[in-house]
Amino acid sequence: QVQLVESGGGLVQAGGSLRFSCAASGRTFSIVGMGWFRQAPGKEREFVAVINWSGGNTYYADSVKGRFTISRDNAKNTVYLQMNSLKPEDTAVYYCAARNINVYRYDNPVNYRYWGQGTQVTLSS
Repeated sequence: QVQLVESGGGLVQAGGSLRFSCAASGRTFSIVGMGWFRQAPGKEREFVAVINWSGGNTYYADSVKGRFTISRDNAKNTVYLQMNSLKPEDTAVYYCAARNINVYRYDNPVNYRYWGQGTQVTLSS
């Protein structure tokens, strides 16, 4: 069992920045990778970014590439998401997720076993 606790989020103006943290506890030794997904009202949950726990390889959705940066601190079992140049379309609930298996489809939420509580990000005009 792994528990994920998210911190960060809130209301921010378009063009602004936010930083998320997600701390894992429990059987953290089983974690292979961690990432972020988001879900807007009326839409399916979509992939945002992921980082492999060993090696630190990162992958991003095209919609956030160049604006968001994912990083991790293995010693703290924590993953971060730095979000810059935020746009109104970034408004969503953001979920931290952890994967305990290596898969080809790293962007598919069904491959992630553990999830954070979700954090609202709202872009103001």
